[in-house]
Amino acid sequence: MTSTPPATRRGFAGSAMAVPAFRRLWLAGLVSDTGDWLMFIALPLVVLRLSGSAVGTSFAFLLELAPPVLLAPVVARVTDRLPHRRVMVVAMLGQALTLLPLLLVHDRSELPLVYAVIVAQASFGAFFLPAKNALLPTLVGLDRANSANALVGLNNDLGRIIGGPLGGVLLAVGSIGTVALVDVASYVVAAALVLSVPHGRRVDPAPPASPIPIGPNTGGVLRALCDRATRHLVLVSTVASIAQGLFLVLFVFFVTDVIRGDAADVGLLRGVQAIGAIGAGLALGVLGARINALRLALIGASTFTVITVLVWNASFVTHAVPVYAVLFATIGVPAVFMGAGLTSLLQQAVDGAVRGTAFAALGLGQAVGQAIGITVAGLLQEPLGTLPLLEVQAAAYAITAVLAFVLLPRRFRSTPG
Repeated sequence: MTSTPPATRRGFAGSAMAVPAFRRLWLAGLVSDTGDWLMFIALPLVVLRLSGSAVGTSFAFLLELAPPVLLAPVVARVTDRLPHRRVMVVAMLGQALTLLPLLLVHDRSELPLVYAVIVAQASFGAFFLPAKNALLPTLVGLDRANSANALVGLNNDLGRIIGGPLGGVLLAVGSIGTVALVDVASYVVAAALVLSVPHGRRVDPAPPASPIPIGPNTGGVLRALCDRATRHLVLVSTVASIAQGLFLVLFVFFVTDVIRGDAADVGLLRGVQAIGAIGAGLALGVLGARINALRLALIGASTFTVITVLVWNASFVTHAVPVYAVLFATIGVPAVFMGAGLTSLLQQAVDGAVRGTAFAALGLGQAVGQAIGITVAGLLQEPLGTLPLLEVQAAAYAITAVLAFVLLPRRFRSTPG
């Protein structure tokens, strides 16, 4: 197990927050994620308004998934050859600059410009995430990887609570240009915080259990997928992403058509998912170093499946929104467990010098999975109906759990987490 750096021996026990460098990175992530949620709320609304159809919005979602797939080989080379901080800073500044064209958007004729911004944002984001995931273990050590990954995930949920409503308000009282300027400011502040992260000494594990080298000089993403450990983790994440893609399209139909809710109920049920996720993120942020990453992933995947089945099939018994509010709040807990556990396992599976390649492969699999789910839901929702497709979505999560139990323990049962 990696020895604990001197800077982490005081306070916070096993939390990644014990590391000053991580605290700055975490704050940068909170600022950036809050800005991201401004756009997550505002851009689909603008696309819907300008295009006048749900097809235009679905097209925007698919455009966002293309760069992680198409750029995966480049991402692998860049994130493993350049310092991770530099990649993150350049990516954030690139995202800030490519938001500025939204200041010119006023009517339907500028819709292609909006699509171009979406592609540019996703392109820079494809570099940011692998670099960040590769950097984390070098700051906190693998013994605090669970804690670090959970706290990073916590940023997304806090950003949703802060940035989501704010994005809607800014769009209502101003314009998409107003939202863009606030988001630009968040990227600049976050980039400055990442630049201030001290380098310190590298905290990295011994060579991984896998003897197969992967990286920019040995075949990149394809070579990564030839490694059994990485391939199994990518496969599990890809199947889970198919289910997530189905959910993104079908959730609104479930609330409005199946349980007969209204727009306010859609917002409520989407928002309460952050409650359980925040609680789980805080708990893992403190206790994550004491929990085996494999166990965390397996508990998360299996529990998530059970709750998902309960949510969709509860509609045969009740349409009471408070019941679903409790269920959707609860499902945030296993989602955090599964996400943090799988990320930690991949960080453990490969050497630090080639983690960027492994996470580029993971991003590729997740993007392909979401694209499949979104496409299937968009094509089949009307002919098959919402609830049958949601049962398929639950089955996809069940397959995820089975794959995790069958594949992951062969490689990671004895790996410290």
